[in-house]
Amino acid sequence: MRGYTAGKDDVLKRLRRVEGQVRGLQRMVEDDEYCIDVLTQIAAATKALQAVSLGLLDEHLKHCVADALAQGGEGADDKVREASEAIARLVRS
Repeated sequence: MRGYTAGKDDVLKRLRRVEGQVRGLQRMVEDDEYCIDVLTQIAAATKALQAVSLGLLDEHLKHCVADALAQGGEGADDKVREASEAIARLVRS
């Protein structure tokens, strides 16, 4: 079971919304919409994906990392390192 399993429907709903935004972006480019309007929509889609990422990260920390820490050992260290690397990737993006 993954950390997001309980909220899987919400994650999928958010991702479908982003998918709709990206399809809208494709239409905007096909229709030669104004550059700034396209960029504004790209920023909105990016923010929506970032929100999904933060939600997944939160659930990962609460479940996967917390469970590994409760068990202890090398697996706990690996989960913390893995989470730290994921956070670093999100911060850089």
